[in-house]
Amino acid sequence: MTAATASSAAAGTRLHTEAAPGVWVAVEPVGTPADDPAGLTPHDLADAEHLPEWRARELLAARRALRSLLAAHFPEARHAPVAYTDRGAPRLVDQPRIGISVSHDGGAVAACAALDHAVGVDLQHPPDTVSDGMLRRCAKTHTERLARLPMAARTREFAWLWTVREAIVKADGTGVAGGLWTADITPYSRHGASGRHRWVSLREQSPIPLSCAYTPLSAPTPPIERPLENDSE
Repeated sequence: MTAATASSAAAGTRLHTEAAPGVWVAVEPVGTPADDPAGLTPHDLADAEHLPEWRARELLAARRALRSLLAAHFPEARHAPVAYTDRGAPRLVDQPRIGISVSHDGGAVAACAALDHAVGVDLQHPPDTVSDGMLRRCAKTHTERLARLPMAARTREFAWLWTVREAIVKADGTGVAGGLWTADITPYSRHGASGRHRWVSLREQSPIPLSCAYTPLSAPTPPIERPLENDSE
């Protein structure tokens, strides 16, 4: 997919769905000016205040998607500030039972929220190409199957597999520093499990590769405030 095509797809993508029982996902385009307060809290606006304009637009678009999920399904948490663990995972202050995650790529943002579950969400436009080495790392035992595909089909399936991996490590709270390459994900699958995590790829609902992962919460992790310039969302 070219950058222009990806931008066009992102511009029209909106989604609000229950990906799994009690696991809610929303996707929105990045289109609202960064200084528009609609759907945001004062804390959200303060978080974006000193960011570059493009980064502020992404962050606030992700927060709008998150706030829409919270208002619809967890109204008690709709105004809760967002803080971060020492590994960059977002958390809702004083709402330890509600797991959240956000993602952004190519003019679109996604948010995920669930009660009593840690969650991870990732969306990713397919790259123009994918190297043989990266394909092997992502597809693992299924590399030969994908390597026979035309490049456009190969990169699209690579993006779907990548979103599953990212969603799992986000739900685990470790991010890309965690076991990004450990799961063996079968191409074209819509759902599965890896260790204690379950995952869903929203292949029928989203034109952009989009997956979420979830697992029951153990002891709540206290949030730790950290600078947003580290691009933790």
